[in-house]
Parts: sequence; structure tokens; C-alpha cells
Amino acid sequence: MKTLRPFIFSSHSFFIFFLTTAFCLSAAAFAASADAKSADARPADGPAPKGWNAEVKTIHYRVEADQSWQPALFYIPESARESQAAVPLIVGLHTWSSNYTQPNPYFYEGAKKYGWVMICPHFRGPNWTPSACGSELVSADILAAVEYAKANANIDPDRIYLMGMSGGGHCSMLMAGRHPEVWAGVCAWVGISDLAKWHASTKAKGFNYWKHLESACGGAPGTSAEVDEEYRKRSPLTYLKNAGSVPLCLNHGIHDGHAGSVPAAQSIWAFNLLAEPEKKVTDAQIDFIWRTQTIPEELLPEAQNDPQYGKQKVLFRRTSGNTRLTIFDGAHSGVPMAGFAWLAKQKRNQPADWTVGSPTDAKENQEVHSGK
Repeated sequence: MKTLRPFIFSSHSFFIFFLTTAFCLSAAAFAASADAKSADARPADGPAPKGWNAEVKTIHYRVEADQSWQPALFYIPESARESQAAVPLIVGLHTWSSNYTQPNPYFYEGAKKYGWVMICPHFRGPNWTPSACGSELVSADILAAVEYAKANANIDPDRIYLMGMSGGGHCSMLMAGRHPEVWAGVCAWVGISDLAKWHASTKAKGFNYWKHLESACGGAPGTSAEVDEEYRKRSPLTYLKNAGSVPLCLNHGIHDGHAGSVPAAQSIWAFNLLAEPEKKVTDAQIDFIWRTQTIPEELLPEAQNDPQYGKQKVLFRRTSGNTRLTIFDGAHSGVPMAGFAWLAKQKRNQPADWTVGSPTDAKENQEVHSGK
């Protein structure tokens, strides 16, 4: 049996140990310093991603809430560069599972047609992380994007518009309630107003969005008071009572939730929160719409011929104050150019303009199916 020799920590060994430790600590400090400088440095701007017009640029702007640089797509029409007059701004929001690179050319096409500046922020990307999905950072990102546009173009503060579809519709409603002072008009297509109820409906229908919600909110509704609070504070219904002064256009396809993931009830609940008592859609009527994918007989007279919606026939439309609900013949989709046509009539601190455009104005308006 061998005898183990004790380790003797000589002065030479100590010297080597000291030098090695000092070197490692210095290297770590240098790396940390480099990371800090990298995080503080503004990323380089560049061309737009695939699927966008070359006139659109990728930019980065500072969000003071967490001292981060956030990406966005930015477009200034030539007419706005040449004119000294202030121009409107459209803030375009991506869908639930996407990010700012999502090819949504209708935001560029609408901005170009109307001569508006466009910015499409990242707002923390897909909605399956705590920092995304209607977080406070999401709000900070969108507000900072507006400020970037103001700093880099002559924006009319009374004509700042917001529009999104699906997850972008969710966030459009959320921002209308959280920051009504910013917007001259908000247009939401097939949006989600109650995340806890959407968790239940997507799980029942076999969609994976309930998993996204649990990842973002920390679990399923009912897991704990803390988790329930996450669902509440990320849901537009929590804040929409503040949006009575904002022209708000809510749109939903009647077949969504069957052919698509968001039942039309989600937009109806948002409308009901803002509507006068006699204008609210009843629970029985909401249930009928869901079960039959048709409009109840007593509501049929409230259909409207609106050429801006193209082939997506308006089956039911109701207005209460500055809020309008449109149920159209479609699924999880929208008609963004109809949204542009409506937004173009709105101005901050003025009552909503609900006049319907002419067929000539709407000849290029086509249904756009929402991404996931």
C-alpha cells in the first residue's frame, strides 16, 4: 500500500497560483467591460429584411426602461422628406408568434399611399416570454418607437395611428387603454382582449397558444394569485375603460376560433366594455355567434354595405361613442387598407369619424390572412 505524500504549498507554488488567479480575474473584468460597452453601443442600422421594400430601413432605438437597443423597421416617404409640413405616423404591430421582420408589406404600402411615416417595432418579439406578451417593456418599446419617429421625421402629434392583427390586435387594444393620450386612432383586427379566456379556448381547440401564455405568465390561470395577476395585467380588458376618448375600430371575422384561433367574442367583449348599456351585445347573442357562425336574426338589420372591406362583407356593425365593432365574413384575417382608410379620417382629441368610403377608394383593398 502506497503512502500518500502531503501536498506542500511552497512559495513558488503560491506565486504561480497568484499570477494565474490575477490573470483570470483581469480577463474576466476585461470581458465584462467589453460586454458592457457592446450592450451600450448602438447597433448598426441596415436594409430591411426579406419581404419588405428597399425604401424601408432597419433601425435601432433606445428604450430607457431597461437601457436596451430595440430594432424596428422605419420608412419616410419622399413626399415627407421634401415637405416642411408635419405628416401622420403609422405604428404597425406584428402578429402573435412573429417579430419586427415579419413581412407585412401592407404597412409600407399604406404609408406610401397616404404619405405617412411608418415604424414597425419588435416589442420583444414572439409572445411566449415574460418580457413580451403585453409586458411593461412592450409598452415602453412602442412608446419609444413613437419618440424615435418624432426625432427623425416631422410627425404630426395629432395624427399618430396604431394598427395590428392577431397578436398585434391584442397589443393595439392594450396600448389604446394604457396610453390613450398618444393615439389619434387605433385599429385592431382579430385581437385578443382576455388572455385567461383565450388560454382556455386555445387549449380546448388544440392550439399551442396556451403554452405560450403559460410560459409568459408563469403558469396556467388559477395556479396562483401571482400568475392570475400576470394574465390580468397583460389583458386589454384591464385597461380599455381608459380608451373612451380614442377612436377605436374593432374588427373580427365571424369564423375565427373555428377556422382560426381567436373567437370573435374577444373583440365583442372589448366593445362591450366601452359601449353604452343599450349598445352592448348580450351574452346570449355572443354565444349564438360562436355556436352558429352566423348573426342572430334580431341583429341582421345592423349589417352595413362597406366597400372598404372588399369581399369581406360586413355582417354586423355597431357603434357606441368613439368605439366601433365590425363582424365581417371572414376568419382569422383582416383588411388592412380598410384600416388605413378609416385611420386617415381620425384626429386626436376629436370624435371618431365613421363615414364610409367610396368603392373607388377601395378597389385595391384585399383580405390579408394573419400570420401565427
